[in-house]
Amino acid sequence: MEPVIRLEGLTKYYRKNLGVDGLDLEVYPGEVFGYLGPNGAGKTTTIRLLLDLIRPTSGRALVLGQDPRSGGPAVRRQIGYLAGDPALYRKMTGRQLLVHLGHRRGLDGPGSAEALADRFELDLDRPIGDLSRGNRQKVAVVQAFMHSPRLLVLDEPTSGLDPLMQREFYRLVAEAKAEGRTVFLSSHVLGEVERIADRVGIVREGRLVVVEGLEALKAKALRRLEIHFAGPVPAGEFAALPGVQDVVVEDGLLTATTVGSIDALVKAAARHEVVNVVSHEADLEDLFLRYYEGAGDAA
Repeated sequence: MEPVIRLEGLTKYYRKNLGVDGLDLEVYPGEVFGYLGPNGAGKTTTIRLLLDLIRPTSGRALVLGQDPRSGGPAVRRQIGYLAGDPALYRKMTGRQLLVHLGHRRGLDGPGSAEALADRFELDLDRPIGDLSRGNRQKVAVVQAFMHSPRLLVLDEPTSGLDPLMQREFYRLVAEAKAEGRTVFLSSHVLGEVERIADRVGIVREGRLVVVEGLEALKAKALRRLEIHFAGPVPAGEFAALPGVQDVVVEDGLLTATTVGSIDALVKAAARHEVVNVVSHEADLEDLFLRYYEGAGDAA
């Protein structure tokens, strides 16, 4: 299967300042790829390179099998792009803007914009400049999806949307994935990526420190466990177990942190009478912080 996005040693410097360095990445059809990092990590630089809005210092990006520069309008019409801070024609109504963009993309009209506007409770007949921040973001979402592009490149897509509209956006992404389309989603909202992504890339200071499936990554993350026993248990029996850290025993309550499999801890606990087990599941935020605190340097 040919990748929809392929980065090969992609590097960008702004004079002496690093944007991104040596990015190697492949994203495949029907995949939702979450691109994670704080502001300034290189997420938006990567997206602008993908769209030929800026040019690389070295390396290359291929989008839909073509160089985004030589592919020109034919490639760009197959991409839906939502900028992190979208600039819209404020004097136009939403309807006028979407009809205009539809024509630029080779459509007879606004494509599925009307149906999408209904889903997002968006009034298309008001000037964009009169809309709230959240409603302007809805216009930006609609224009990205309206022509059913093969590739969606979304930079902080739910910024400004209320929780109800965020859920509608997640449904829209799921529908695009079910249709075999690809979504490249940049975000610093970890719960958002955890909810919809198949794979995750974590970028740190312009470099990819890890690219892996979400579940595989979470299997490496820390999990907090509380085990309630019927009576006192010796802490030493658990402290030396593989993958078990920070063991604390107070009377019949054991708390510990595990990395990866909890099999050894469960088997050791089973030698005693267990009353209850409480597991605080690993989440993407724990994993993200772990890489940003230095664990990613060894990845």
